[in-house]
Amino acid sequence: MKVSVLQENLAHGLSIVSRAVSPRSTLPVLANVLIATDDGRLRLSATNLELGITCWIGAKIEEEGSTTVPARTLTDLVNTLTDQRVDLELNVRTQKLNVRSGASDTTINCIDAQEFPPLPVPDTSEGIQINVADLKEMIYQVVFAASVDEARPVLTGVQLRVEENTITLSAADGFRLSLRTAPLSSPAPRSVEAIIPARALSELARIASDGGQAVTMLLPPGRNQVIFRLKDVELISQLIEGAYPDVHQIIPRNYQTRTVLNTKSFLKACKQAEIFARESSLIARIQINPGGELQPGTVEISGQSEETGSNQNVVEANIDGKPMLIAFNVRFLREVLDVIQTPNVALETTSETSPGVVRPVGEDNFTHVIMPMHLGN
Repeated sequence: MKVSVLQENLAHGLSIVSRAVSPRSTLPVLANVLIATDDGRLRLSATNLELGITCWIGAKIEEEGSTTVPARTLTDLVNTLTDQRVDLELNVRTQKLNVRSGASDTTINCIDAQEFPPLPVPDTSEGIQINVADLKEMIYQVVFAASVDEARPVLTGVQLRVEENTITLSAADGFRLSLRTAPLSSPAPRSVEAIIPARALSELARIASDGGQAVTMLLPPGRNQVIFRLKDVELISQLIEGAYPDVHQIIPRNYQTRTVLNTKSFLKACKQAEIFARESSLIARIQINPGGELQPGTVEISGQSEETGSNQNVVEANIDGKPMLIAFNVRFLREVLDVIQTPNVALETTSETSPGVVRPVGEDNFTHVIMPMHLGN
């Protein structure tokens, strides 16, 4: 193998694939990045056997070939190079890669590419097309609600459902639920249901660009894998096996009080309450006061700590229903408000012991359910 690439392209490609590198695996090759010539371009791949990422970058290829290079060593080296051009030349017999750029001349010990786990070559003709911007927003609005507790593996994933021309993502951790739907630009060839690891979707959102392009999603039959294909990047993830809870049973069908607040004001109040509530189980008290004919409705958000003190914020609101005092995990509230883009947000409540529902005002494609906390005294 003998190739030349631009330093910035190589650094960018390595930054994308290195997130799938497995630094603590019993297989040394999984700590490496596969570098291979591929139809006039350079292909970079990394995998930890659960997640695999491949990136293609432009290159001038003089000799075809492939090898695997220690990911951290190569990434750190390339990030220090200042010359635009990087020349890579592999000695196949010794599996040593020579990296030259400007005055820098480096030799890195590699592992034969034959030892790298094979990654599937997808047939994109059966793929489902999803708009990049829609998919990124959907991921950000649900992935934070997935569980981090491995005791229930299905809840560490995000449920994906595709039916005709609609895609739905949902995540729950037993204390909250996020559900987001979006239309597909063209009907899917078949209905799909799968549980995708939350980490894989987070990585997909990180590497996807907002260029208006589509993401092609494939679920090869019998493979227990999902493949997302972008223009120059491909992400492959193992699926989580198991039955996901029926999320629609968790969503309350009615409410006693609907409170509409300015999203930014509510978020700011929650951030301030969290400073004090984080030392007392993250409990934030939400006092909803409908007001009267001459008085606007208000919501008081408060957090307190025995050690550091307390904080109260009053936010004006349009309230339909009864007065209500309810407590929520303020971090959960802050995290959902962080991903709502509309100017106003609605909080629907029934009683101090019933789940609350958060919805963006003016959009019906996002629903977030949050369990209440015990008010105590």
